[in-house]
Amino acid sequence: MRERIVIKVGSNVLTRGDGKLDVTRMSAIVDQIAWLRDKGYDVILVSSGAVASGRGELQIDHNLDSVEQRQLFSAVGQVKLVGLYYDLFREFGIHVGQVLTMKENFEAGEQYENQRACMEVMLENGVLPIVNENDTVSVTELMFTDNDELSGLMAEMVKASTLVLLSNIDGVYTAHPDDPEAELISRVEANRDLSEYIKPERSAFGRGGMHSKYQTASRLQKAGIRVIIANGERDNILIDLMERPAAVPHTEFIPICN
Repeated sequence: MRERIVIKVGSNVLTRGDGKLDVTRMSAIVDQIAWLRDKGYDVILVSSGAVASGRGELQIDHNLDSVEQRQLFSAVGQVKLVGLYYDLFREFGIHVGQVLTMKENFEAGEQYENQRACMEVMLENGVLPIVNENDTVSVTELMFTDNDELSGLMAEMVKASTLVLLSNIDGVYTAHPDDPEAELISRVEANRDLSEYIKPERSAFGRGGMHSKYQTASRLQKAGIRVIIANGERDNILIDLMERPAAVPHTEFIPICN
């Protein structure tokens, strides 16, 4: 079986300063994923960006509450988001499949097995799964904490060797990244506690932040899965992480060997 990598791309990576999708960066990420597949990896892409995509499409002249906005923008935006991915991956002859999921699908039982089987048949037939939360029906307690949690659960489901969390910073720092004395923590051994460096704050355009990434990474370490947090705004970040990791800043969580 080919080695499997789950790549999660956050909203802050895919979104421009005006809150709309950054198609240029999407294209660059697709180029790198195509390179990974050529090198023998199976890739599962967990992509945010549906809400941002829908917000850029619609001009609403009346008030909507937060749940209504999320449902409306995600319903419209998911179509555009996957359509863009379809066109970009088609240039490389790569077929993509959309997987919209909910937290309950990761609970033990028939739904879990059906979703796992769906992932397996796509990967076995060369289809690249593009995964996102089903925001049109996932609200309140039904929601994942964010796509960091979703990508971690997906990595466990498909027995991935590595989860790459692409954010808009290089990794975990000993202080705020803007602090000139802040140092990047490049390697995190299992059971090392980084809580003193992590603040539970959200990102600008998504629900996640470094706190959720740290929680996901710590859990997957114990499951024997390597986790890398890196800056998705850096050119060729995925290629550099695989070919010359020492040359690119990132934080790597070393898994416990099972």
